[in-house]
Amino acid sequence: MTRGALGQMTVRRTATTLADGRELLYFDDTEPYASGAATRQLGDTRELPATTVDSTMRYDVLTGEWVTLASHRMDRTFLPAADACPLCPTQPGRAATEIPADGYDVAVFENRFPSLATSAADPATECVDGEPLWPHRAAAGRCEVVCFTSDHDRSFAQLPTSRVRTVLTALADRTRELSALPGIAQVYCFENRGAEIGVTLEHPHGQVYAYPALPPRAEAQLRQADRHFRQTGRSLLRDVLDAERRAGTRVVAETAHWTAYVPAAARWPVELHVAPHRDVADLTELTGPELDDLAPLYLDVLGRLDRFFDGVEKLPYIAGWHQAPTGEGRELGRLYLQVFSLMRSPHRMKFLAGSESGMGAWISDTTPERIAARFREVAP
Repeated sequence: MTRGALGQMTVRRTATTLADGRELLYFDDTEPYASGAATRQLGDTRELPATTVDSTMRYDVLTGEWVTLASHRMDRTFLPAADACPLCPTQPGRAATEIPADGYDVAVFENRFPSLATSAADPATECVDGEPLWPHRAAAGRCEVVCFTSDHDRSFAQLPTSRVRTVLTALADRTRELSALPGIAQVYCFENRGAEIGVTLEHPHGQVYAYPALPPRAEAQLRQADRHFRQTGRSLLRDVLDAERRAGTRVVAETAHWTAYVPAAARWPVELHVAPHRDVADLTELTGPELDDLAPLYLDVLGRLDRFFDGVEKLPYIAGWHQAPTGEGRELGRLYLQVFSLMRSPHRMKFLAGSESGMGAWISDTTPERIAARFREVAP
């Protein structure tokens, strides 16, 4: 168990294991747990079989991308009733959940149905069907679930600022530890919200993926950043932030340490980026004041999302932290948060049809300037 000072608050990290050996971490900011005067329930009373993960990755020679195959996820939990939610704390008279304690502030545990796992074994052969065109390998990474609150009915946007700060602390902790695992290329922390996005558990939660290879978007950004550096000697993401702040036309909000803006080539119907003013590679490099400044801005941004469309109380969205790679190309990366929604108008989703899905050629139904203007209209 470790404790660390975080601004004027203290968050206590307590580690344990679940019945099948998966790791569980509590991050507490309330008493008597933050000070260590009391400890959350650590023992998992369930009888669980060992988790078996046979995920593999196949190389798509047509695109140069790795595709993960995780067939065991077909049987994962899907939209259970609230009283059977596996992310709620364990309560007397009900079946034990993934979290043994009867309450928690923030909890993180290894996903029971992971796409990537350190235990994934390499296939018996180097290539599919023995054909060198189709290399395959173990999908050897790690997937974790981050529970933002024990309150099943509360959204991230409804958390107090202090709890958002604890969530950010937990994400930095997980980024640090997972980045140090052998073979990890990048760590991605994200939240999916809303059935329209494909959420299978309604309890407010996020996820952390530790990838064994750079995902396509990260690889493309790294390629562009490398080209920009060779041409100018400057950081691409730094120049993007500076240009957005100079133009100001798409800036939505600014604080002492952060700027929220709609990118000039935004592709989603609702999209916003939040970037630090100081060059940092990932969440682990943020200072206490930067985290303190980020927490209320994060809530500001999520509040604007929920006011973006009249008649839509909770906008479905994806929020993800883009972080620098752990190895080669790390110096070209720069931290930023991307928040976006597939909803193009009230209760109407943008479908990725022929052009987008078939050819990867994006067509936007609006303009970044209109998105930014609406974000400014719905300020707190």
